[in-house]
Amino acid sequence: MSRQQFNHDLISFLDASPTPFHAVKSMRKMLENAGFQALDEKKSWNLGPGKYFVTRNDSSIIAFIRGEEDPADTGIRMVGAHTDSPCLKIKPNPAIKTHGYLNLGVEVYGGVLLNPWFDRDLSIAGRVTVQDSHKHVQSALVNFDRAVATIPSLAIHLDREANKQRTVNPQKDIPPLLMLTDEQKTFEVLLQEQIKKEHPELEVAALLGFELSFYNMQGAAITGIANEFLASARLDNLLSCYAGIESLLRADETVTSLMICSDHEEVGSASAEGAEGPFLKTTLERMLPNKDDYHRAIANSLLISTDNAHGIHPNYPDKHDANHGPLLNKGPVIKVNANQRYATNSETSGYFVSLCDANNVPHQTFVTRTDMACGSTIGPITAKTLGVKTLDVGVPTFAMHSIRELAGSEDAYSLAQVLKAFYSDAGPLGAADQ
Repeated sequence: MSRQQFNHDLISFLDASPTPFHAVKSMRKMLENAGFQALDEKKSWNLGPGKYFVTRNDSSIIAFIRGEEDPADTGIRMVGAHTDSPCLKIKPNPAIKTHGYLNLGVEVYGGVLLNPWFDRDLSIAGRVTVQDSHKHVQSALVNFDRAVATIPSLAIHLDREANKQRTVNPQKDIPPLLMLTDEQKTFEVLLQEQIKKEHPELEVAALLGFELSFYNMQGAAITGIANEFLASARLDNLLSCYAGIESLLRADETVTSLMICSDHEEVGSASAEGAEGPFLKTTLERMLPNKDDYHRAIANSLLISTDNAHGIHPNYPDKHDANHGPLLNKGPVIKVNANQRYATNSETSGYFVSLCDANNVPHQTFVTRTDMACGSTIGPITAKTLGVKTLDVGVPTFAMHSIRELAGSEDAYSLAQVLKAFYSDAGPLGAADQ
């Protein structure tokens, strides 16, 4: 696949995935089209060599190839990413009526950069839970897929100091404006109409609950005078989800390979479907029900945590360590932190460098400034949970956690190339034990 085709398909994936639920739906379709078999956590598994996937909460997914060779001997090639992104989530009782307008109350999910959310064409998507005409509880995905709301800025004439000292109060300043007040058209009525539009077969007797988010209607795009950038919402971390799944589809089926995309990374991963939960561990235990085989496989395995990195910003170069400022379109970034905010060590880093070099993929290294706090990823969490060798890598990005982020148009493809090589590497993972 060419880089141009890869980016075209990546853009389609980003636009089709405004929430973790939709991202998992998109990845599930990719896997089913490639012959992967869906597994049900509620049923018994009897797995021979083959291609499988399993979901949890409709927002996390694990896909794996059970290789022809014994994974207790070969180890498991694992890649991790996350499906969630910082956003504005609609509150259960969201209606705010003021001076003839209807706004919707929201919670800030994750570390949102709030200012860029103003004056955008916003839509709504997520999961709804209803009672049908037979009194059964069902859930379904919805996506308004058109501009239905905005958060208007306060005019400069009414706040002359706006460009110097305006702050954002998340309770008061950001409830999106939905419509003029209409007693016949409440948000709940509009939501039920949307459910009927998208799921005409579902006879809704009652709306029981929802998990809905606002998202930016502006689609992903290749930008830059030489088409050198990729601009989109949710690059952190759907870019890695797509690169990982796309690479797994092309993996060597001799050895066992796995991709996990977890929800709730942006809020600490402490959930049943998050990286700190048991989803990956229990899946691996069911893949390898013999305890000794399981522990041997883990000892022979390697996890690559793929979460975006901070590219050195040309307007703020002093925010980076001068020797560790990644550049866009210069390849995946190895992320290092002495305090274990990243799980990389010299052996796992060395393995990744050798893999990149062998496949002509450029690579870089990131270390945060010593006088600044360092973020973290699912890497250390998974390393702690499984005891598996781990490293953290990612694509360099600008404006992380903004409503629209920016990456290099070559880097996602480079990441996918090295992950494909990783999935097909029949040699020892990481440094060999002495």
